[in-house]
Amino acid sequence: MAGNRRTNGYDEQQHHTNPWLYPIQIGFFAGLIWGIARWMFYEMKFTKVLPGFAADPFFKESFLKTSWGEVVGVGFFVLFSILAALLYKVALGKLRGAWPGVAYGALWWLILMVVVGPMLGITSGIRQEGWNTLFTELCVFLLWGLFIGYSIAFEFTDEASREPIKAQ
Repeated sequence: MAGNRRTNGYDEQQHHTNPWLYPIQIGFFAGLIWGIARWMFYEMKFTKVLPGFAADPFFKESFLKTSWGEVVGVGFFVLFSILAALLYKVALGKLRGAWPGVAYGALWWLILMVVVGPMLGITSGIRQEGWNTLFTELCVFLLWGLFIGYSIAFEFTDEASREPIKAQ
């Protein structure tokens, strides 16, 4: 018991988050939650961008419009989100608060909807998509970025809350 401090009858354990496994988990759940949200928005006709847009370079559009294609698309969005979460951890992981995550989501929206997406044929570009699609996708990516950024920031910059209270 020399390494543990007893407080109120419970042993305090040191808590150390794995700096690489945690972003993978956050990316997985971000991709799953917001990939399914994108799928629902597509089905409700809020957006014209296929749920499987991330899988577009690997599969035909006709397949991505089927039910299995939509499932595959959400799976690709999960993989994309895992990579994005790892990138966030490396590039912005030390920043505090929610705003860096929101900006990160906006940056990805800009890349996918304005720059790279139209060049690769994944999206039609901002002039052809329409306001509903643009705003829906922007909102989803802002919330997706917020989820990733704030989760990582909270976990890796809030070490003080796990420190034991020092006795004087």
